[in-house]
Amino acid sequence: MMSPVPIVERSILVFAIWAVLGFLGLGIFLEGLKQASWLLSSVGVLVIVLAFIAHIIVNGVFNTGFSPGETVLGIGAYGLLGLVFVASAAGGFLTMTDYYSGLTLFGVLAAGFLAYLLTRHGLRGAFSRFHIKPMTERS
Repeated sequence: MMSPVPIVERSILVFAIWAVLGFLGLGIFLEGLKQASWLLSSVGVLVIVLAFIAHIIVNGVFNTGFSPGETVLGIGAYGLLGLVFVASAAGGFLTMTDYYSGLTLFGVLAAGFLAYLLTRHGLRGAFSRFHIKPMTERS
């Protein structure tokens, strides 16, 4: 049985990564929206992607995957932000820069998620993560 110390160290590292890189990227992204600069918003997206990559590296060092809580938080935040983006676009509250910045954010995050699944589990394994087997095929 593994000692809980590496789990605590991993949690602290992941928290530090997202506290620094995640919030920095979010701040740069929001500043890009405020300044109506797609380029600045894209730099914010890049910093968020760097946080995601750093999280994957920490998972590799500690030989773990994403915890269920991390997975729920990530997918939930993506869904909530997507809902806000769609509502803002439908309400006519977005400028074209905001629109392109949002599409860049969601497109890059979706592509990164798919790339992670394919590199971590392979094509068949990635599909199996979402495919529900009928009761007759379960082992």
